[in-house]
Amino acid sequence: MTAHIVLSYDLGLKGDYANLYRTLDEYKAIECGNNVAALAVDIPATDFDTVYNVVQQLLASRVSISSTDRIYLIAKDSNDNKMKGKFLFGNRRRAPWEGYFNGAHEETDVF
Repeated sequence: MTAHIVLSYDLGLKGDYANLYRTLDEYKAIECGNNVAALAVDIPATDFDTVYNVVQQLLASRVSISSTDRIYLIAKDSNDNKMKGKFLFGNRRRAPWEGYFNGAHEETDVF
């Protein structure tokens, strides 16, 4: 079975880009913007958990991942046909756009 996935990656300044890029090239990934790639991976099943585990093991075996590296997976779950996403490595950070929206809602001050 083939899973079509999207990876978003941020390995910082000293990340193992050479091995990540080698893997993306081997899988004929297409560039989709800064640090985003789409590719197809042959796996035994296309439910999200299987895709997640296979891709995580694949990258962990080929790319040196540090504690500050982040790679996010987006894939369709064959169980419910919904797109799902989860960090393969790393965690969510504060979004750079937080605080830009000056919403029209006002809060009441409570004293």
